[in-house]
Amino acid sequence: MTAGRNFRIDLLRGISICLVLLLHYQLSYSLTDSPLRYLLSKEAIRALTLNGNYGVTMFFAISGYLITATTIKRYGSLAQVDIKRFYVFRMARIFPCLLAALAIIVILGMLGQPAFMNVAEPGWPAVGMPLAVLSVLTFWHNVLMQHAWYFNYAMNIYWSLSVEEVFYLLFPLLCFGLKREWPVAAIWMAAIVIGPIYRSFHTTDEIYFMYGYAACFDAVAFGCLAALLARKVRLQGWLWRLAQVAAACLVVSIYLRGIDGHEIFGFSLIAAGTAVLLLGARNENVPAWLQGNRLLAAIRWLGRHSYELYLFHIVVLGLMRSVVPKGAMPYAWKLPVLALFLLLSALVAGLSARFYSDPLNAWLRQTLLRPRPAAASLGQRG
Repeated sequence: MTAGRNFRIDLLRGISICLVLLLHYQLSYSLTDSPLRYLLSKEAIRALTLNGNYGVTMFFAISGYLITATTIKRYGSLAQVDIKRFYVFRMARIFPCLLAALAIIVILGMLGQPAFMNVAEPGWPAVGMPLAVLSVLTFWHNVLMQHAWYFNYAMNIYWSLSVEEVFYLLFPLLCFGLKREWPVAAIWMAAIVIGPIYRSFHTTDEIYFMYGYAACFDAVAFGCLAALLARKVRLQGWLWRLAQVAAACLVVSIYLRGIDGHEIFGFSLIAAGTAVLLLGARNENVPAWLQGNRLLAAIRWLGRHSYELYLFHIVVLGLMRSVVPKGAMPYAWKLPVLALFLLLSALVAGLSARFYSDPLNAWLRQTLLRPRPAAASLGQRG
């Protein structure tokens, strides 16, 4: 196992990003009309590939868990969070790759590549590229989409980053301002209640029931509460193992049932099941045979690079659509091109992490958090 990595969290991340990648490939080059039909029915293929937004819900729960657990581990308690340090860590991790991805999208859009251009849908207002980029960088791209629909194929997937970034902005302020865990936990529980209520008012508009802040914060809150609970509850014995199996079955069954018709509570149930699975991440004891499994190792690798995959896979797929337009992929090519898409996305993610985002992340943290010279030393220099 990679030092410092959590087996279960990397595995859940890997599964989540795979679901997102499958969704976007399916929407471009329908796998329901591919050689997969020799193995699965159309209904089964659709169930496996068209519910990838549930994968995003899993990501939100994982983010909530990790941020809460890491904050407690790093500072001793939520109330002792160092706000500046928290924001520097988040900024250093998120912005280098995001700026690179946005630069690529803008350049390709200026070069006339259709998947990277802003295109106004009939009956919806046009959006300029500067405003689109600004909305991503200032965490309200999902709100802009509510007013302009799907206006940029590549950029529109960054709506979920807007949700996570607003959570990152609010999290340390709540923890530091409220001081104690119980009022913070109460706010998270309120988010869990508000989520399905909000979605119940928008079941016919996916931009709202899937992308709105209130539609997504309940998933984040489930993860946050799981991190708090994991510190206080002893998770052992056959009953706990049974609960883990039940949670996994819940996530799989809700995923396969699909989003249509389950807009209100489907996302909450996926997040709740993921949170239960995350509860076992704190003190996990992974058998050697699982650690050595090559398939799981590959999925965990995808999980470790899920952020880079999230940002850059859509660039790979958008360029593919420039070569073979949406819906024009020959039947026999669909599975080989799917494999090529996954391979290229993983290659871009791995290279960007190793040679760009990881080094720049470390440099930014070191530079921005470097201790200032002591006042006495400054006085002596003067």
